[in-house]
Amino acid sequence: MTIVVTAASGQLGRLVVEKLLERGVAPGDVLATARDTAKLQVLADRGVRTARLDYDDVDASVLSAGDVLLLVSSSAVGQRARQHGNVVEAAKAAGVARIVYTSVTNVDSPTLVVAPEHKVTEELIEASGLPWTFLRNGWYTENYLPAFGQAAERGQVAAAAGDGRVSSVERAELAEAAAVVLSSEGHDGAAYELVGQEAWTHAELAAVFADVLGREVAYAALPADTYREVLLGAGLDEGTAGFLVAADQNILDGELARTGDDLATLLGRAPRTIAQTVPTWA
Repeated sequence: MTIVVTAASGQLGRLVVEKLLERGVAPGDVLATARDTAKLQVLADRGVRTARLDYDDVDASVLSAGDVLLLVSSSAVGQRARQHGNVVEAAKAAGVARIVYTSVTNVDSPTLVVAPEHKVTEELIEASGLPWTFLRNGWYTENYLPAFGQAAERGQVAAAAGDGRVSSVERAELAEAAAVVLSSEGHDGAAYELVGQEAWTHAELAAVFADVLGREVAYAALPADTYREVLLGAGLDEGTAGFLVAADQNILDGELARTGDDLATLLGRAPRTIAQTVPTWA
């Protein structure tokens, strides 16, 4: 059996490959794929097999009957459903044994900004007839690394999230959970909500930053329009600024506050809290 990891040149995909090797999976049993295979050299140097797989032009011959395929969601917002559909069709044609997809928590929400394309992809996978597992990943804690830098520089965290709560998780722990699912049995038909066991507000985030930085850090709760102007003034493009504002509005509305135990169960331990993660950034 070969474990195929797509987008293995990206942050999550590469971590999944590394976690598979840590779990004792033989390097030769892992096929790391990416659009640019030159970016996979560090994995190839460890004995991992590599191949080109482009979501826009999928070569089905890269996949084989019996493979376990991890489809890491595309970063091309607005193109994801089409791109993912290409991979699913190739997987079906090849006769892979199982497809594991990195979806998003609260995927059934009609208002969560990132949910619709993930929902469509889940439906495509279910319709393929292939055995599947959905990893409904929570919000990355690492999304707040820029905010930590701003807090260090200005003593402030700005957002349009009000008192909304976020159940964030470390990317590395999501990768570890994926490696567990890929390298063990009993996950067919499972949809795991991979979120933390606690949810925090931005005011609490500012307090954690303050503790780590040893300085006062205030939370500036801004109206959405004001925050959008701040982001544009900082040099972000309209699309990125709009996405970040929409995400904060989802947080304000409670869309990312869900907590649960699925991640802890797969890891065999409690996931790290925001207070445990932030000190590693200092």
